[in-house]
Amino acid sequence: MEAPLLGRDHHEEENDYLGVKSLKDAKIVIWNESVKLWKIALPVALSSLFQFLLMSSVNIYAGHIGDIVLSSVTVYNGVISTIYLCLLYGMATAVTTLCGQAYGAGQVQSTGIFVQKSWIALTITSIVLLPTHIYATQILVFLGQEKDIAKIAGDYALQVIPTMFSAAIGLPIQRFLQAQCKVNAIMFMSFVSLVIQNVLLYVFINAMDLGTTGLAMATNVTGWVFALALAIYASVWCKEGWNGLSWMAFSDLWAFIRLSLSVSVMTCLEQWQGNFIILLVGLLPNPVIALGSFSICMNILGIYDMLLYGVSIATSVRVSNTLGMSHPRAARYSLFVAMFESLFLGILFMIVIFFSKENIAIIFTNSEDMINAVGDLANVLALAITIRSASQVISGVATGCGWQVMVGYINFACYYIVGLTLGYFLGFIQHFGVKGLWGGTLSGSLIQILVLTIIIWRTNWTKQVEQTANRMQKWSPKGIRKEII
Repeated sequence: MEAPLLGRDHHEEENDYLGVKSLKDAKIVIWNESVKLWKIALPVALSSLFQFLLMSSVNIYAGHIGDIVLSSVTVYNGVISTIYLCLLYGMATAVTTLCGQAYGAGQVQSTGIFVQKSWIALTITSIVLLPTHIYATQILVFLGQEKDIAKIAGDYALQVIPTMFSAAIGLPIQRFLQAQCKVNAIMFMSFVSLVIQNVLLYVFINAMDLGTTGLAMATNVTGWVFALALAIYASVWCKEGWNGLSWMAFSDLWAFIRLSLSVSVMTCLEQWQGNFIILLVGLLPNPVIALGSFSICMNILGIYDMLLYGVSIATSVRVSNTLGMSHPRAARYSLFVAMFESLFLGILFMIVIFFSKENIAIIFTNSEDMINAVGDLANVLALAITIRSASQVISGVATGCGWQVMVGYINFACYYIVGLTLGYFLGFIQHFGVKGLWGGTLSGSLIQILVLTIIIWRTNWTKQVEQTANRMQKWSPKGIRKEII
């Protein structure tokens, strides 16, 4: 049995898998796909972990400034910043799908144009979203947050506006590099950015006592250092897919913006559910402890999410590359292996949470009340970890196949109509607090996983190959476009 290779930079002939007819064949597929999966997933997971720790570092320093500062930064990160991050991240998934499938199909020159189109689309979106930062305090007060928390969060939002524009530049380049499996470079730059930010945080907070202004300054500098480093690397060391700035980026630009906005629906609806949860948590009795404990749990879940994100990106790259190479069996087998290994990881981490729930909050806070509140949420956190293990892989499959719009409708029904309704009922009507609110919303995630699992199981992967070829014919820039067999 011959396994398809990941990228066009390999020189061996690439072939699809033969059908699995025995246990020996299954072992070969599992081994080959595991190797390919983790060659991408591990560096992506580490780079994502480093990037997540950028935000966690800010939360840690905010927590040591004071509980109200931690709660304010949590509200900003959970409401205001999530609006733009989810939208920009979701729009960048268009680059993930197009670059991954173009790279698999051998149309590497198109990928640089896709990045430039995305830069323009994401920058325009950032400008449109500026009022969410300018009027952040008023928005949060209108949504029911305490005025003291909203005021600090609003001041912080004004100070970190430059970070939003750095994301508009950095996100498309990351997708461009991931599609070509150049993930080690992203990992290295993420680690350097983390070191730089923590040095700046120590200087601005501990040495200069600048408070939230110091948090914002460190965040802005780090965001732009990372984005510019990615841009320099892509322009200097990725000549195969990057041929410099081109006027072709403006061709069919409005159609590309519409595509980017439409595929962002899946990510936005998934992530914005967390915004609603945070807003509802802020309406519970004793909102400082409620928001702080939920924030700590989300930070812990987020750290695990970074490992899952690596698996999700690896699955997306594998599926999109293999569809572009017209290898339907490889696409199907890769997602099966990714799902099995992701669930295995979820069970391991769930066990760790059960045995350490009394101590997991110590790194974030010295408050006994906050530590006890986090311990009380540990069981729900363990359940969330297991659920995320499945949903992240499914998101990777959806991105690799270009199913984002369809999944967006499913997310709306499962997360908002079912999940948030049940969460509100348990949290407020039944008075289970954060535990009931968060636990209820997880029911929507379970339904989403069930629905998408059925869809994936019934998918005709040969037709997915045909749809990939049609997508490349439609979106490859004129002058680069070629026939795909």
